[in-house]
Amino acid sequence: MSDIPEAPLTGKALLQKVESLSHLNKRETAKRCGYITHTKDNKPRVNLTDFYDAVLAAKGIELTPGVARDRRGREPTYRVSVHRNGQIIIGAAYTQKMNLKPGDEFEIQLGYKHIHLKQLTDGKSAED
Repeated sequence: MSDIPEAPLTGKALLQKVESLSHLNKRETAKRCGYITHTKDNKPRVNLTDFYDAVLAAKGIELTPGVARDRRGREPTYRVSVHRNGQIIIGAAYTQKMNLKPGDEFEIQLGYKHIHLKQLTDGKSAED
């Protein structure tokens, strides 16, 4: 097919293509995103595992172990609890991942069952 790229798509290009092909099944979507090889008999084989890994990577989700940890602190779990004193602690793992520095300020916006933190830049809200 002419709509299959020579090299597998990655990053934003992959996510855009996946979204535009949402009407197709997973195997056909992976094929049209370039995740296909040919067997010795020249039969096409769709590489779903590579496709899924690329989609996760494009969304910023890494399943493979990263840099070795020094065993201090906790791994970010993207889940926190309210402490007995009513505080919610985000933790250093998150602030490091976001490259936040001491003194960075945020605006808190409350919603129905959610809290938005918007980083303030030069005294203005991020949406200004």
